[in-house]
Amino acid sequence: MYSAIVFLPLVGFLIAGLFGRAIGAKASEYVTSSLLVVAALLSWVAFFDVALGTEALVQIPVLQWISSGALDVTWTLRIDTLTVVMLVVVNSVSALVHIYSIGYMHHDPHRPRFFAYLSLFTFAMLSLVTSDNLLQMFFGWEGVGLASYLLIGFWFKKPSANAAAMKAFVVNRVGDFGFLLGIFGVYMMFGTISYDDIFAQAGAIAAGTAQNAPSLEFLGYSLSFDSAITVTCLLLFLGAMGKSAQLLLHTWLPDAMEGPTPVSALIHAATMVTAGVFMVARLSPLFELSHTALTVVTFVGASTALFAGTIGCVQNDIKRVIAYSTCSQLGYMFVALGIGAYGVAVFHLFTHAFFKALLFLCAGSVIHAVSDEQDMRRMGGLRKHIPVTYWTMFIGTLALTGFGIPLVHIGHTYLGTAGFISKDAIIEATYAGHNAASNFAFWMTIAAAFLTSFYSWRLTFMTFHGKPRASVDVMKHVHESPLVMTVPLFVLAVGALFAGMAFQSGFIGETYDTFWKGALFTGADNHVLHDMHHVPIWVKLMPFIMMVAGFLLAVQFYIRKPDAPKKLAERHDALYQFLLNKWYFDELYDFLFVKPSLKLGRFLWKRGDGAVIDGMGPDGIAARVQQITAQVVRLQSGYIYHYAFAMLIGVAFFITLSMFSGGGAH
Repeated sequence: MYSAIVFLPLVGFLIAGLFGRAIGAKASEYVTSSLLVVAALLSWVAFFDVALGTEALVQIPVLQWISSGALDVTWTLRIDTLTVVMLVVVNSVSALVHIYSIGYMHHDPHRPRFFAYLSLFTFAMLSLVTSDNLLQMFFGWEGVGLASYLLIGFWFKKPSANAAAMKAFVVNRVGDFGFLLGIFGVYMMFGTISYDDIFAQAGAIAAGTAQNAPSLEFLGYSLSFDSAITVTCLLLFLGAMGKSAQLLLHTWLPDAMEGPTPVSALIHAATMVTAGVFMVARLSPLFELSHTALTVVTFVGASTALFAGTIGCVQNDIKRVIAYSTCSQLGYMFVALGIGAYGVAVFHLFTHAFFKALLFLCAGSVIHAVSDEQDMRRMGGLRKHIPVTYWTMFIGTLALTGFGIPLVHIGHTYLGTAGFISKDAIIEATYAGHNAASNFAFWMTIAAAFLTSFYSWRLTFMTFHGKPRASVDVMKHVHESPLVMTVPLFVLAVGALFAGMAFQSGFIGETYDTFWKGALFTGADNHVLHDMHHVPIWVKLMPFIMMVAGFLLAVQFYIRKPDAPKKLAERHDALYQFLLNKWYFDELYDFLFVKPSLKLGRFLWKRGDGAVIDGMGPDGIAARVQQITAQVVRLQSGYIYHYAFAMLIGVAFFITLSMFSGGGAH
C-alpha cells in the first residue's frame, strides 16, 4: 500500500509525459487524476492505521541506492505519524487540484504536459516526506524545485513566466546550497545520514550518555559540539528559508503566481513551501540540541509573519494577496517550530493546506469567471453572479482569519474553523515559550493576526461586494465554474471548517503521545503544550480581538467608505509605495546581486572570452590565416605569361642553387 501511495503519481507522470500525445489530453487528465485519487484514498487509510492506530513506525526498503566505502544508502520508505500526516496533505490536495485542473485548463492545448508536471510535483514531494535518510530527502527536495520551475514557467511563451520560473530556481539554489552544507555537516559530525542513527546519537548527547560529543571543522575553524550543531542547524534552516519563502529568501514566492492557478494551490498548500516546515519538524531532535538555532528560527518566522502581512494589505493582484498570506502563515509555523511546539506547527500546516488550497482554487474560479482578469480593482459585484465561488471563498476567509468562539469548548475541543484552532494554538504556545525570541514572536504574531484579517476581508469585499468595476462586456460573460471545478471547492470547504475540531486532540490535545508515537521530539514540545493551556485569558482573547478589528477596518474601508483607502494612500504616499513595492527587496537584490552579476558576466564575455580567449585563440589564428590567404590569392592572376614568368624565375633559382651547391662541394 505505501509503495503504491508514493509511486502511483510517478506512473501517472510517465504515462502522460511519454504517451500524452498518443493517448490524447482527455486520457492524460483522467489517468493522472484517477491515480492521484487512489493515492489520496490510500493515504487516508494509512493515516488511520498509523496516526490513529497502533503502528508506530514502518520502514519499507525499496532498493539499494548507493554503496561507497562507509556510505551505504538504501532507498527506504519511512512511515510514521509525521509521514502519514504529510501523505494526507499532499495527496488529498493534489488529487483535488488534478480534478479542478480538468475544468480550469480545458482550453489549453498542452494539457498532457501540464498534468504530467503536476504528477511529477506530487511524486517529488512524496519522495521527500517518506525519506529515511538525508540524501533521500535531498532527492525529493531538488525534485520539487525542478517541478516548480517547470510549472511556474508552464506558459513559456510569456517572458514574465520564464523570468518567474528562473527566479524561483535561482533563489532556491541559495537555500539549497546551505541545506547541502548542513547535510555534509551532519555526516561529518555523526558519520551517517540515516535518521535512526542520527537521532540515536543526538538523544545520547542530549541525555549526557554519549562518550564523546562530535566536533566539526568549518571554514578553517575548529568548532566545539555546541558551535558545530548550531552552525549545522542554521545551514539546514537556510534551506528551509528558501523552500518555505521566509524573509530574505521570500522574493520568488509572489512571482510564482505567473503559473496557472492550480499550480499556485499545489505549491502553497501541499508541496514546495511546506517542505521546509517538514524538514525542521523531521530533524527536531537535532534542532533541540541548539537553542541558538531555535531562537533564530523563531525570530525569522515571526518577522516573516508580520512582513508578509504588511505587503498583503496593499497588493491588488488577487493571487498575490493569497501568496503573501501563505508567506505569513509559514512564518507562524516556523515560530511554533522555534519554540519547540513541533506538533502545533505541523497541525497548522495540516489545517492550512485545506483553507489555502480552497482560497487559491476559489481565486482561480474568479479569474475563470472574469475572462482571466486578476486585478481586484477591476472586479467587484460578483457575489450574485458566482454564488458557489463566493460562499466557498467566504468559508476559506473565515478559516484563514481564525473565526471561532474563544473560551468555549466541548470536552477538550474548541469551537471554530480550522485556522482558529491551529493559529490560536501557535499564539498561545508562543506566549508560553521560553527562548529569547518568544516575547518578540508573540507580539509579531498578534499583529500579523490583525493584518491577516484585514487583507483577507479586503480581498473578499473588493472582489465580490460593491459595484462592478469590470467592463460591461466582461460582466456579460461572468459565469459560475463547472462542477468539475466546484466539487473540489466543497470538499476543501469541509476541511477548512472542521479539520481543526476533528483532529485537535491528536495533534495538540490529550491524545498527543498516542497520536505522534515518537515521530516528533517530545521533550520541550510537551512542556510547551502543558504551559499553553494555562496562559492568561487575555492571551486567548487577543487573536479573536485582532480578527474582529481587522474585519471592522476592512468594512469601514471597502464597504462603508470605499474612497478612504485612496485618500489614505495619497496622504501617506511614501509608506504606501514602500509596501506596494514589497519593502524594495527586489530592487535591493537587483542592485546588490543581479546588476553586478550581469556586469561581471558581460565583462568576462566581451573582454575575457571575446577579446582574450577568442582574440588570441581561434578567432586570432583564423584572422591571420584569412589575411595570408588573401595575399596569396592575389598571386593567382589568371594570365599565362605571369605563370610562365614565375616558372622561369623558379628554374633560374634552382639552377643557381645547384651551381653554388656543386661549387661548394669541390
